[in-house]
Amino acid sequence: MSKAFFNAKAPMWDESIAEKDTGKLQRLAGALEITPGSIVLDVGTGTGVFVPFLLAMIGNSGKLVCVDFAEEMLNRARAKNFKGTIEYLCADVTETQLGDAIFDNIICYSSFPHFHDKPKALREMRRMLKKGGVLSVCHSSSREAINGIHRQMPEVCDHLLPDTNEMRRLFAEAGFENIRIDDNAESYIAHARKPV
Repeated sequence: MSKAFFNAKAPMWDESIAEKDTGKLQRLAGALEITPGSIVLDVGTGTGVFVPFLLAMIGNSGKLVCVDFAEEMLNRARAKNFKGTIEYLCADVTETQLGDAIFDNIICYSSFPHFHDKPKALREMRRMLKKGGVLSVCHSSSREAINGIHRQMPEVCDHLLPDTNEMRRLFAEAGFENIRIDDNAESYIAHARKPV
């Protein structure tokens, strides 16, 4: 269901659904633990709303890999012709066939609630992170606001961002440590680190 939903929404996503406050997106990217030259995986890239902000963080020496399971969303992102070292992969996060310990950072911007098997997705992302690498689940609104929006849409009404205790449990059971969750009126960021 979700793949068809997102493919159908792709043509109007940027105009009607995506975050338009570039200042908010810039601040959100700045709060992530990304350093210049990093190799970053963007899971659930969608139409690429967050891509320019991630590219700005990694700089000319970094690399960004964009993954989305909805080909129409990914086609929209690719058509924007972002400048930088960037690759696109149409795949579910649990079945990317990417190698082990590749990425310094993995970002899930506005995508985590839509993962059908969150524990499996977290285990896969941990596998793909380098030792000491950071996973960041982030949104440009609070958890309450995100869940409120999803509950109003029949197609995604059960695609919810877990509460703080549940997120901590999910991260810990997937083998992450140094779990930090910041949920406020402007944004939601959950960081977790793969042990060294």
